[in-house]
Parts: sequence; structure tokens; C-alpha cells
Amino acid sequence: MSGTPAALPPLRPYQHQVLRAVLASVLGGRGLTFSVMVSRQGGKNELSAQLELALLLLHAGRTADAVKCAPTLHPQGLVSLRRLWSRVEGCGLAGVARREGGNAVRLGRARQLFFSAAPAAAVAGHTCHLLLECDEAQDVDAETFDRVFRPMAATTNATTVYYGTAWSETDLLATVRERHLALERQDGIRRHFAVDWQEVARYNPAYATYVEGERRRLGEEHPLFTTQYLLRPLAGGGRLLSPAQRALLAGAHPRLAAPGPTEPGLLGYVAGLDVAGEALGAPPGRHGQDATVLTIARVRAAAPAALAPEPQIEVVEQAVWRGVSHADLTGGLARLLLAVWRVRRVVVDATGVGEGLAAGLAAAARGRAEVVRLRLTEERKSALGFGLLAAVNSGRLQLFRADGSAEWRALAREMELARAAYRPGRRLAWGVDPADGHDDALVSLALTVEAARGLTPRVAWGSSPPD
Repeated sequence: MSGTPAALPPLRPYQHQVLRAVLASVLGGRGLTFSVMVSRQGGKNELSAQLELALLLLHAGRTADAVKCAPTLHPQGLVSLRRLWSRVEGCGLAGVARREGGNAVRLGRARQLFFSAAPAAAVAGHTCHLLLECDEAQDVDAETFDRVFRPMAATTNATTVYYGTAWSETDLLATVRERHLALERQDGIRRHFAVDWQEVARYNPAYATYVEGERRRLGEEHPLFTTQYLLRPLAGGGRLLSPAQRALLAGAHPRLAAPGPTEPGLLGYVAGLDVAGEALGAPPGRHGQDATVLTIARVRAAAPAALAPEPQIEVVEQAVWRGVSHADLTGGLARLLLAVWRVRRVVVDATGVGEGLAAGLAAAARGRAEVVRLRLTEERKSALGFGLLAAVNSGRLQLFRADGSAEWRALAREMELARAAYRPGRRLAWGVDPADGHDDALVSLALTVEAARGLTPRVAWGSSPPD
């Protein structure tokens, strides 16, 4: 098998550093633990696959298992399995290696096993002889890992590696990182490896171009950019929008009651509708009744040389209704959206009570505007929050200038009060604490940003796009 490593993709210096440290621990029976944080798409998975292949080759003559867990087996664990198998094939070893049981690769008597680290997964009882890997450790439940997987390495003193990118200050990877840094200060043995996007870019100019684009699109303070590329964990919670971000939202354009004249670069108007419960006859809560809020925005194409490719969004109106039945609202909303503003797209919160109103608007708008019905699951609201932050950070979103109106003051208050919490799975939970008030206007604004996403110039009926 001499010469087979030449068939593998070459590793970069920062990958070699980790590979050498982990192999030294495994082959020396030292049982060290390591944390490896590499900027997204920076080569962490390739490093892991080549490490696994090396251990299979070195231990093919004896019964020995290595174990890798990930937040899910389908798809994350199996993506790792397929990468390892492709390296086996690339080295011409497919004839002597084989895949077993849907979650293992065997070479001789040695095996690499892949498991789900989900709390409900039934994987306890295995022994890890060589290397225990935890992939995307920031998304793995710490109690589950310590209860199910750590004991697998106990009887053999197996080396352990935690891979991932930053997320919260309290997740499994962040906790391990702090422990490793403390140990390094005591004995000088390197246990933590961090490779941010700039280090990866030194060896890959195309990667540098891509990440620079992401920085312009999201803004450097966006949670996803901060964690995935700068490798900085997020605080447990705080304001969704900082004072600086709220200042970025301040626009100079006036509030409008109807569309203005057509201008070059104008893509049209879009809307976001947050639907309140009807609560007819019910007494208002501590902070008043929940409101149905409609936000209207004018959308302009990004300038050819603009840093952010997504369109510019100028909020020109917010309308609020409280205590109005959905049956009464539907007709008025349809007239506003279709006859007055002639919107191209409206995104509606169709969660629960909003479904009927959304269906009524969709029926009225057929052939005249696109009505997108969103059910605000935790995942969907997280995506809306990330989209809102990206639009704010890039300067693409601006509100009509402060006019002192009740609508403007309500939105300003919600933006100030809204909090963010960072949950496992890179989920962003956000909103106003019910004890402080409502977040109807802010949700409507986020839905409007979603409505503007990817909007392109209209193509006249019967015309052809330019060559």
C-alpha cells in the first residue's frame, strides 16, 4: 500500500498540524482530547476523513473500532461516511475494504463507525479503541455526549476530537474549548486548534472572494458570519438590534399613502402581514391588544457596483388594526394591496388564526400578486430573524423618516425591546418578551424583508429577456 497517500487531496498546513497532534496521541496511547474549530468549508471534513483512513490502514491487522458521532446520522453522519469511502476508493482500497450495516467502513479487522448523537438515538454499548470524534459539536447535546459516547473511550483511553464552528458560549464545543485552553496554560500541550476564514483564505483565493461576499451580504456582526467565519461564540442572549443597528435603519424618505411615480431601478412594492387573533370583545392585555400589522416597502434594484447584491428595501407605510374581525379585514387588505399599492408579493403569517385570512388574500390576488403563506415554526422564524439582520447590517433596509406617529413609535419601541437567544442547531429565537409588550410591527417588518428577497425586474408579457 505504499504510495497510496499521494491519491488523497493534499492537506494544508493547518490541517497537517491537527493530523499530527491527533495521530501522536492515538499511536502513543495518550488519550488526549482536542477541539478543532475551522471556518465553514475550510477543510475540517477532509481532515477528519484522512485521519480516519490513516487509522484504518495502521490498524487493519487487529480488531479495533473508531467512532464518529454527529447531531444526526441522516444526513450528517452519512456525509462523513461517504467522504471516507471516497478516499478509500481514491487510494485503490475498495477491493479490500467494505461498507457494513449502513453506518460503518471496514478495512481488514478495523472499523470506522458513524452514529447519531441525537438524544433519542440508541447507540450505547459500543467500545471505541482508537479515536472518538464528535462532529458539529456545537449542535450536540452535552449531557447526551457525556452519557452515551464518552464511556465508549473509557476502557481503552481513546483519544477524542471535537470538531465544529462557534455558536453559543455555553454549548459543548465552547465548554470543551475553554477547558482545553486552561489545560494548555498548565502543561503547554496544544489541545485547541482554531482556523478562521482569513487563515483558510491564505491557501485558497477563491474562498477569500466568497467569504468577502458573505461579509458584505450579511455584515460582519451577523450571528452566522461571526460564528462560522470569525469563530467567535455568541453571548447567551441580548438585544436583537443594537443602537448602531437601529441607527442604520433610519431613513430620510417620507411615509407614503400611495405609490409614487415610476423611477429607474424600481422593482415594485412588496408587503409583510403579521396577523393577530381576532379577540373580539375581549379586554385588552397589559400592553393593549395584539395587532394585525401591514408593512409596505418600495424595492429598488441594487446598483451595478453595490457591495450587496440583494435589492434595496425602503419601508413607506405601516398600517395597524386591532379588534377587527378577519372577515372584515380581508376585503380592505385586498383593496390596499392590489388596488392601491399594486404589490408584487406579500408574505403573510399564516400561523394558526392567520391561515383563513391568508387564504382569502390569496384567492383575491390570483393572477395579480404573489401571496406567500408562512407558518412561523421555530425554524422559519429563525430564518426570518437572520434575514432581517442581514438586511439591516448591509444597509439595504431603511424605514420612512421619523414622523412621531403611533405606528412609527410602536415599531421603534419593539426594535429596542426585542431580544435574541441563540439555540442549538444555529437557531435564532427572537421577539419581545410578552411582559414588555408585542412584536407585531417587528414581525411584519421581517416578513417584508422576506417578500423582497430575490425580487427581479418585471418582464413585459410577450417580451424576451435581453441576450
